[in-house]
Amino acid sequence: MFTRILESGEPDTATHIVHRGMTCFVICNLFPYSIGHLLVIPYREVADLEGLTTEESADLWATVTTAVGVVRSVYRPDGLNVGLNLGRPAGGSVPDHLHVHVVPRWTGDSNFMAAIANTQSLPESIVETASKLRTTWEALV
Repeated sequence: MFTRILESGEPDTATHIVHRGMTCFVICNLFPYSIGHLLVIPYREVADLEGLTTEESADLWATVTTAVGVVRSVYRPDGLNVGLNLGRPAGGSVPDHLHVHVVPRWTGDSNFMAAIANTQSLPESIVETASKLRTTWEALV
């Protein structure tokens, strides 16, 4: 899935890629838990952390750290969830290509729509979210 996005030839504005680094990239989650939900993903398809090279691991975590700073700067969340779901039983929707979720959270941010209708309503489009995050990333880095 992520490899197809990279190989699509589409511009970053169309694929919602926020940043391209040395060994990984950052993209807005198409199915976000909240506004500003990012994924930090190695270019190389790797299922587990142990499969990353030393360079990939260092770049991945440095990029996650920057992503947290960018999300805080743009959205001013009360907190963040940062994590991975390794393997399908752990909740990994793309189990062959690890990715780190960076999810801004606000006090009381869950609502009845998600609990009852399995529906999430977000106050801005993914295009606007990606643009804000991309612009801030470029300014901060």
